Amino acid sequence: MSRWLAFLRSAIAGTERDFTQGSIGRAVALLAIPMVLEMSMESLFGFVDALFVTRLGKEAVATIGITESILVLIYGVAWGLSMSTTAMVARRIGEKDPEGAAVAATQAILLGIGVAVVAGIFGVLGASHLLRWMGAEEAIIQRGSSFTATILGGSVTIFLLFLLNAIFRGAGDASIALRSLILSNAINIVLDPCFIFGLGPFPELGLLGAAVATTIGRGCGVAFQLWVLFSGHGRIHVRWSQFHVVPSVMWRLLRVSSTGIVQILISNASWVGMIRILATFGSSALAGCTLAFRTIVVVILPAWGMANAAATLVGQNLGAGKPDRAERSVWIAGFYNMCFLGSIGLIFILWPAHVLSIYQPDPVIVPYGVACLRFVSYGYLFYAYGMVLVQAFNGAGDTVTPTYINLFCNWLWQIPLAYVLAIPLGLGPSGVFLAITTAACTQAAVSALIFRRGRWKQQRI
Repeated sequence: MSRWLAFLRSAIAGTERDFTQGSIGRAVALLAIPMVLEMSMESLFGFVDALFVTRLGKEAVATIGITESILVLIYGVAWGLSMSTTAMVARRIGEKDPEGAAVAATQAILLGIGVAVVAGIFGVLGASHLLRWMGAEEAIIQRGSSFTATILGGSVTIFLLFLLNAIFRGAGDASIALRSLILSNAINIVLDPCFIFGLGPFPELGLLGAAVATTIGRGCGVAFQLWVLFSGHGRIHVRWSQFHVVPSVMWRLLRVSSTGIVQILISNASWVGMIRILATFGSSALAGCTLAFRTIVVVILPAWGMANAAATLVGQNLGAGKPDRAERSVWIAGFYNMCFLGSIGLIFILWPAHVLSIYQPDPVIVPYGVACLRFVSYGYLFYAYGMVLVQAFNGAGDTVTPTYINLFCNWLWQIPLAYVLAIPLGLGPSGVFLAITTAACTQAAVSALIFRRGRWKQQRI
């Protein structure tokens, strides 16, 4: 037990620096533990918001669900930039080029801020139109437009939180990324009830209060990240003098990011389509599914932490000229992820109503949430390997292959299948959930077949 605790402390503290030699299993675990915890912290934002907002009624919960479906597009761009940033920083670290890693980091930050400003302005000005376009009822639009505008208007905190953590992950400094999200969530947990219900000196803002608290929490996390990045307390150190456009590096970042962004947008935008189909069944169905999706994200995001660990190992080992070690790292990470996600999926299948009871939901929405949890959990073993394989491609700088995989599995397969099962065949929301699981299984199988060919090992970045 003492050895295990010492290992856990070492992983969280980030004391080991070279992941291109030694035990692969140990390297995977050392990177995965803080990354899993980091992504768990990321999932807490939505979980905490939903926990308090359920007390405001099903329209408030439905507003969060619709806003999140729009926000996944923001996440998509941020995540696409993050993937290329992690790959480029990891490759430079593997090549023992810290100066090159710092330059890549500054170019990513400059690019992210520019995109975030545009997205924020668009979100603030078009919040009500976006809700209406997503099929929201008029009551939801009237009550939730300010929430949506605030969340989307704070896009710069989302972008920087993603990008700065991607920089730390690429450098193998996942413990810093974890600490920033612990800080962000702690502030969000404290401020959420204060702003929503008007506790103490805080104004009672209702649903809007959840958006304000979350944006402030993320902003504080970004401030901490920037302090570490500039102070030199992490494994990567940037200077103000490096904050100017370096055309060659910016171009490489844009080239890899463009397909990475398209890849994630294809995947995330498919969720917009799924929510649009679910919205046709009314606010009760949408609210129930929102709670289920929130719960699923609490588990899926930590699983992405394992996938991110695989991406970092692929990038660093390719940079060090060790492609076979990179491949072995992916299969080990996939197995670990399967064990983790499979065990959680079993709980969701056997006791979905008990899991959802933590929200104290309106009884009318519970059946929808239960069906969603069960159907989606059937595919968890496939999700586990699929996400690790996709991130392995991205870690190698090959963002094109998973883009085509996502296009086929999500747009040409998942959305048409969801529509046919839900509406023409009359399965309703359950048809949507079944389509999600079927598409995930397909994606895992296709990714494994392509990964084994090994062309990603020749990728240059």
